Amino acid sequence: MNLSLKNRVALSFITAIVVTLMLAFTVFQFLHALNTDIEEITMRSNRVALLTDEIRISAVSIIKQQRTILLGTASEQQIENLISLTESFTSQLQTLDSLYAETEAKRVIAQMLSYVEALRLVLGKAALFHRDTAGMDTITQLSDKILETFSEFQDIQYFQSLERDKQIKNIISETKRHMMITLIIGFLGTIILVLVIPGKIALPFKKIMDAIRELQDNNFDVSIYYNQDDEIGEIAREMNKMIHSFKRFDELRTDRISVENRKFDALANMVKKPILVANADGKLIYMNNHLYFLLQVQSEEVMNKLMVDTVMPQTIIESYQLAIKRRSKIENAEIVIPRKRRDSDADDHEEHEDEEHFHDNDFAFKGYANVIPIRGKDSSLDYYLMVLSKEVFQ
Repeated sequence: MNLSLKNRVALSFITAIVVTLMLAFTVFQFLHALNTDIEEITMRSNRVALLTDEIRISAVSIIKQQRTILLGTASEQQIENLISLTESFTSQLQTLDSLYAETEAKRVIAQMLSYVEALRLVLGKAALFHRDTAGMDTITQLSDKILETFSEFQDIQYFQSLERDKQIKNIISETKRHMMITLIIGFLGTIILVLVIPGKIALPFKKIMDAIRELQDNNFDVSIYYNQDDEIGEIAREMNKMIHSFKRFDELRTDRISVENRKFDALANMVKKPILVANADGKLIYMNNHLYFLLQVQSEEVMNKLMVDTVMPQTIIESYQLAIKRRSKIENAEIVIPRKRRDSDADDHEEHEDEEHFHDNDFAFKGYANVIPIRGKDSSLDYYLMVLSKEVFQ
């Protein structure tokens, strides 16, 4: 699928937004689930605590009424109130039983229910003013058992409160763990997107920049490989056309320079005088055949080398240095080219090295030279043409 650069950038932003929304939604779900679980546990615990307080109040009330009956000062209305209190107590215990699923808690609540129900039956059968001792003992025993089972239930409730706190901590810890995993995955995904998407967008520009650097180094054997049909692809195709044009122009320029060099070489060799060309750095560019013959050197020994690094005579070097320094024409500079000696001639020369001057046979050339500057737009682009002659230039 070929997308334009604009669409790819838009798609990148949309992807980033979608990932962010997904992370936010996932974190919200974890927080919502945590809140729901804690709320459910808290509501159930609050209902149990509220019922426990009501049961505690009912149990205390029953004990007070039971003491009144034992003291023999209870009225008929108080007995009826006590019976009504036991019925309310029974309803409370039944509601509490529905809130528990643990076997031990339901067993204790069932025992308490049986004791309260038995107390209600005993109270319903007892006479107000003619109570026997066995009936009073039964009421006392049932009240004590109700207190005992209620104490046992409170112990169970205490341990369940500890278990509830532990459960809440586990839920919070598990939620934190899930959220941390989600955030880490989201963070890694974001890093991947940051590394991949900008790289996909920037890669074509890097290819273009590499091609431009190659062009700056005059390397025209380069092209930009990019097969996407978008704005960058259009730029790449136009750049390839431009590179091809540059390459064609360079080939034509090279051919033209080669032709001009051949023409210059032919003209220079037609002249009966030695000719030398160097650039503004003193690097040798051209010598005609007459000068090669005088110096007795090969082209690879002198071409494209600084004159001071070759066997070029000192008089020629000094004339060039003067012309380069002045950037002006030098006329009738004295030039001496010693004859290149054979080994046997060198031995004979050592015997006469104390003589003040040489014979004419010791020189391959002795005469004059004109150095003509060929100016460029900048001094570094200047060329200097030297023409040698045995006679003074007019």
